[in-house]
Amino acid sequence: MLDDFKEEQPIVYRVLKNAINKDKYSHAYLFELNGYAKGLDMALAFAKFLLCPHNYTNNENCNDCLECHKIETNNSLEIKLIKPIGEWIKKEQLEELQREFNNKSLTGNKRIYIISEAEKLNASAANSLLKFLEEPPEGIIAILLTDNMYQLLDTIVSRCQILSFKKNVIKNGSTIEKIGNYLYSDSESYTNFTGDVGLKYLEDVTSYVSFLEKRKEDALVYRTKGFLETFNDRKKLAVAFELFVLYYKDVLNKLLDMPLEYFDDYLTQINEVTKLNDVVKVSNKIKILTSLKTNIKYNLNANLLMDKLVILLSEV
Repeated sequence: MLDDFKEEQPIVYRVLKNAINKDKYSHAYLFELNGYAKGLDMALAFAKFLLCPHNYTNNENCNDCLECHKIETNNSLEIKLIKPIGEWIKKEQLEELQREFNNKSLTGNKRIYIISEAEKLNASAANSLLKFLEEPPEGIIAILLTDNMYQLLDTIVSRCQILSFKKNVIKNGSTIEKIGNYLYSDSESYTNFTGDVGLKYLEDVTSYVSFLEKRKEDALVYRTKGFLETFNDRKKLAVAFELFVLYYKDVLNKLLDMPLEYFDDYLTQINEVTKLNDVVKVSNKIKILTSLKTNIKYNLNANLLMDKLVILLSEV
């Protein structure tokens, strides 16, 4: 149950536990997972904590609780889990949720829906969810899980209590070690981000960002000078865009006077880019990058994708 996450996610654990103990829980939570692999498990544990008539936080105390047993065996009528069908979460899934949850709870005073990979809500589904969040029925609690908060509608994010999970990074490691660990935890396809290959990726991405920030549209020409020779297929280009996002997140950290998470070895470049931006600009750039990264799997023309990237970032 919830106590299982006390050590791994101490801040999120404390916030969630206090919310129930003080009976001041939110009607909507946004779990910003930051690559944490057990986010869904923690969401289900929190749901169990909410629905348990005794508000127990561990299984040892809850041996005879019927509601917790239903949750563990996926037989609870008070929880609905929504996941992408194929590439997207669709409007029909949200409509089904609303039909089910507009009916009063059968056993208690709370009902919970969990949306996994919330960044994959298509436009129609996102608008349907927004309406549900704007006028939530009494006792309905939403838990949204995402690794890319910037891909969600601002209006959805604004209606949620945001809980950022501790990142799976190597403390005091080099940039390549931290990012290699992060990418490996996200997908086994990134296990080759080591040695000269990883360094080449980092050098190309950081130099590209520096050039783009200083000379904007000139990067349309600059990108032909090796960038797409390094990132010459979809998988590699997806890694490049992941690096772009992590880089700008560290620029955002710098603007907010927070410690850098990954690009400590590139502090000079980070400082230069920070001087050319503000919090709003960087946030918008991260949104653009995460949106374009989603399109990589569909876009056969890497040149056009990079053109679009340069044009959109230059307009911010």
